[in-house]
Amino acid sequence: MNPLEPAKLLEAVDARTKLAGSNKMELLLFSLGTHETFGINVFKVREVSPTPPITMTPNMPAGVEGVISLRGSIIPVISLASFIKLEGAPAGIGQTLIVTEFSRHTQGFLVQDVDRIIRVDWDKVKPPENNLAGQDGMITAITELDDGRLVSILDVERVLVEVLGEKAMPPLPSADITREITVFFADDSAVARKEIMSVLDQLGVKYIQASDGREAWEKLLNMAERSSSERNPVKNSIQLILVDAEMPEMDGYVLTKNIKSDKRFSGIPVIMHSSLSSEANRTMGQKVGVDAYVAKFDPTVLAETLLAFLKR
Repeated sequence: MNPLEPAKLLEAVDARTKLAGSNKMELLLFSLGTHETFGINVFKVREVSPTPPITMTPNMPAGVEGVISLRGSIIPVISLASFIKLEGAPAGIGQTLIVTEFSRHTQGFLVQDVDRIIRVDWDKVKPPENNLAGQDGMITAITELDDGRLVSILDVERVLVEVLGEKAMPPLPSADITREITVFFADDSAVARKEIMSVLDQLGVKYIQASDGREAWEKLLNMAERSSSERNPVKNSIQLILVDAEMPEMDGYVLTKNIKSDKRFSGIPVIMHSSLSSEANRTMGQKVGVDAYVAKFDPTVLAETLLAFLKR
C-alpha cells in the first residue's frame, strides 16, 4: 500500500462536508503491520507523510515514541501498535505518519502504511462485540468492506486521554437552576460518556444516556410515544439533548435531523458535542439544525453552553 497523496486527502475532506444528514462518513484505512485493517475518520486527519525524524524524550507514556516539529509546533508521536499492545505487529517505528487533529489537540500516529479512503454508511458501522473489542478495549466500532474484511475503528479519544492523562474536573459555573432538569445524551466513547456525566453531576442535572445514534433514536421515540399517550409534551420529560457527531449505526447529524423533523420534540434544544472541531463540522451541524456546537472536551465550555439553554 502506498502513502496517501495529501491532495487526494483534501479532496475527500471537501466531499465529506456534503454528507451531513446522509448517515455516511469517510474512513482512511491503514495497517499496523498485521493482517488487520484499521480506520479513522478523515475529518480527524490533517495530513499523511513518511515518518520524519523523531526526537526522543524521557518519561513519555508507553507507546509515545517522542516528538516532532511540525511547522513550528511540537507534537507528540504515538506508535499505535505499541500503544494498543497489538500482537504480531513488527518491532520498530511505523514507516508512515498520520497527523491528526481532534479534541483541540494535534498529534501524530505512527502506522505501517495507509491504503485508501472509503465511504461507509453509519448504519453499517457497529459497536464491537465483546470478543472483537480486543486491544484492551481500544476499538470503538467495526465495519465490513465489500471483500469481507473487517475494519476496526479505534477509540482515538481514549488514546489521547491516556497519553495526556485525565485532568481533574475544574470547578464549574454555578448552575442556579430552580427546577428539575433532565438531559438526554448520546456518545459512543466510554471516555466521553464519563466526562459528560461528571459535568452533569456537578451541575446537579439528571440524565438519560445512549451509546450510539440508533439506540438514542429508539429511546427518544419510545419517550415520545409514551408522552403522546399520556398527553404530556416530551419537553416536560427532557429539557435538552446532547449528541456526538460520530456514532455507530446512526451519526449525530442524522439523529439531529430526525429530532428536528419530529414535532413531538419541538422546543427541546439539540447541542452537538464533538471531537471534530473544524468550521466545516460546525457548518454541517448548523445544516441539520443543531442549536449549538461544542468541541470536546472543555468541561467549563460544555457547562456554560448547557446552562445557557437550561436557564431559559
